[in-house]
Amino acid sequence: MYHQIMTRKYQQTKRAVAQEETRQRIVEAAIKLHQSKGPAATSMRDVAQEAGVGTVTVYRHFADDMELLGACSGTYFERHPLPDLAEWATVEGGEERFRHGLAAAYAFHRETEPMISSVIDDLRGSPIMAPYDGYWQAAGEILLAAFPEPERQDPLLKATIALALNFETWRLLACDAGLSDEAAVDLITRLLHDCR
Repeated sequence: MYHQIMTRKYQQTKRAVAQEETRQRIVEAAIKLHQSKGPAATSMRDVAQEAGVGTVTVYRHFADDMELLGACSGTYFERHPLPDLAEWATVEGGEERFRHGLAAAYAFHRETEPMISSVIDDLRGSPIMAPYDGYWQAAGEILLAAFPEPERQDPLLKATIALALNFETWRLLACDAGLSDEAAVDLITRLLHDCR
């Protein structure tokens, strides 16, 4: 009796491990396809073929595209963590914090550019992007908080910070115009001076 119970538990554990491995293989396949051709052009069938499983298996693990996107997003950002805003908040002085935060933001944009470039247009306004968009809004508030109180109310300063942090601003300066991240930070800091 004891042997039968232990055998059943072992088989259940082995099955659970195999299911988790299959699930992870599906997530990895979806991440690869989302980065190479974007979520809109990636079907569940494409993911199944890339993962080497049947389409039914994909649906057994993920009910729909949004559930799969959520799993992909979680895995991707575990591997590529967003910059630490609490660390930004330790930097005193408006311009100093602005430059510090921008350098970290641009390093992150460069690291994640292949994926974000592929998904940003497909997923703009989607609930799946809400945490990402909310993070950058919070980042802007952290940068704004370092400026003196009267300046914080200036809509031009707020707009400059939002523009500076935006992935597409960085992509225009770094990818299209060919600026280094340091040169892009210098250029946007000149814009900051002009608005103050």
